[in-house]
Amino acid sequence: MKIALVTGAGRGIGREIARQLGGHGMVVFAGVRDESQAPEGTRPLLLDVTDEAAVANAAKIVGEEFGRLDVLVNNAAICGDLGVTPAEATAGHMRATYEVGVFGVVAVTHAMIPLLRASGEARVVNMTTRLASLALTSAREGINAEWAMLAYNSAKSALNAITVLYANELAGSGILVNAVDPGHCATDLTGHTGTRTAAQGAAVAVRMATLGAGGPTGTFSSEEGPLPW
Repeated sequence: MKIALVTGAGRGIGREIARQLGGHGMVVFAGVRDESQAPEGTRPLLLDVTDEAAVANAAKIVGEEFGRLDVLVNNAAICGDLGVTPAEATAGHMRATYEVGVFGVVAVTHAMIPLLRASGEARVVNMTTRLASLALTSAREGINAEWAMLAYNSAKSALNAITVLYANELAGSGILVNAVDPGHCATDLTGHTGTRTAAQGAAVAVRMATLGAGGPTGTFSSEEGPLPW
């Protein structure tokens, strides 16, 4: 039986990822700010990724009960500059967005690495977006041009870099680290403007979380396949 932790599991795609991993027979810790938000069948775990004490306590709880972590899905994020143009974005927008989606990911991953190493075949999935792609943004067309958010997009670009660095560092340890784009889903994060459901968006994350031995690491992909960095 595998042990999983999903951050930001109280709503949207994170909630659906937690639910689907539970359907794969995993014990799923649902990282939430309110225990009542955890999906049925998961274990609520109070976790604010911006709170170092909460992160340390989460690692302690998982470690004391199971001694390992097989799957970590870094899903928690905010879009601090939805509807704000790059010229209008402030340092405040950047700080708020990075605090959750970049620093929070590092805090949680760092705390969980000993438990991931103890697994021997752990999977780390970082929830990103094609809006993070510098290649697609440079093209100045398509969805990256339509959703040009300085804080959110650049935070996800940073997350992509973090993904590769962790993948390289942990190569050979059995830990696979990948970044996935769930697509434009109708969730609170997008103001429910997306065309995909949270369940559809969760599918690619669940697939990468359940990779077999010898699977890819250090990749950036969507349900359709690889995305350009």
